[in-house]
Amino acid sequence: MKAYCYIIFSPSLNKHYVGSTELDPANRLELHLREFYGKQKFTAKSKDWKLKFSLKCVSIIQARKIETHIKRMKSSKYIENLIRYEELQSKLLKQYQ
Repeated sequence: MKAYCYIIFSPSLNKHYVGSTELDPANRLELHLREFYGKQKFTAKSKDWKLKFSLKCVSIIQARKIETHIKRMKSSKYIENLIRYEELQSKLLKQYQ
């Protein structure tokens, strides 16, 4: 089973959103943009979300652990480095096997 940890970014909000999914990340983004998850959700605040990062994981459990790790960092700089440096991505996959 494949799963992904993904990060989307809204320029108008200047915010990242971190999530995990068993769907293709591009399809998941489309659901966010169509307010499939509701109009009260964080991603409904903007219509300019762009997929910035996706990390293919071996299971949804691994994807959720990586999602939690990224959220606990509470750092846009960490997210930017994660997107930029593949070695950080590999380290996360190994750490949360």
